[in-house]
Amino acid sequence: MNQHESDALVLFGATGDLAYRKIYPALQAMIRSGRLDVPVIGVARSGWTLESLRELVRESLREHGDGGDGGDGDGGAATERLAGLLRYVDGDYGDAATYARLRLALGDAKHPLHYLAVPPSLFASVVDGLGRSGSADGARVVVEKPFGRDLASSQQLNRAVHRVFPEESIFRIDHYLGKETVQN
Repeated sequence: MNQHESDALVLFGATGDLAYRKIYPALQAMIRSGRLDVPVIGVARSGWTLESLRELVRESLREHGDGGDGGDGDGGAATERLAGLLRYVDGDYGDAATYARLRLALGDAKHPLHYLAVPPSLFASVVDGLGRSGSADGARVVVEKPFGRDLASSQQLNRAVHRVFPEESIFRIDHYLGKETVQN
């Protein structure tokens, strides 16, 4: 198991619904508990700016986090600390220039955590881009989505991720795993 502490968090799909409803509130909670103090680099193909992303995060936390009106009163401070940690890389996931800009945004980070909150159809492109740019070196990857539609598609996704990341650096979160069983 890779025991290095991550020194940057890269969030692919930074302007998407999953980030808005779930990830930003979780990051706010991590800040409040003193468990997040590394750069958070959002990557998306939205044509946005860093300030646009910061406003999206503030809105997300007003709606889904503790925007400062409850809890211990620290929600607003945690929101602003998160806003201060944010960086933004805008670009297409299939464009090598996006990953070159990401590599620059990572600066001295040697063990980034790449969180893929993008559709499964983009996993291979993102992982390949990370590998070609050197952004996967010493890194981990979290894949957050249904990991395939069936055995064949999940095996195909697994092969794509393994081309760049060793198994001990891959974390899969399938929020639909067992959904039908739970509903029944």
